[in-house]
Amino acid sequence: EDAMSQTLLLLPGDGIGPEVTEQARRVAEVLAPDLEFAEDLVGGASIDAHGEPLTVDALVKAKSSDAVLLGAVGGPKWVGVERHLRPEMGLL
Repeated sequence: EDAMSQTLLLLPGDGIGPEVTEQARRVAEVLAPDLEFAEDLVGGASIDAHGEPLTVDALVKAKSSDAVLLGAVGGPKWVGVERHLRPEMGLL
């Protein structure tokens, strides 16, 4: 691996987050063609897939990345869930 390579972790989130994150990725690919990308779930998407708003694995990826692009989290689907399981609890 190139010592100068950098990793951007994409956490698209919910609602419009995935759409905005995808467009930001497209721009980053043009401006920084050597940038490496990783992706994981956060917020409601993580709740739906893993039962929690931010997994330990996603947090480890975030801490080991050079930068994190976090999309929007939350939405009406998760309004009634317990406070510790709300999408916003996944915010870094």
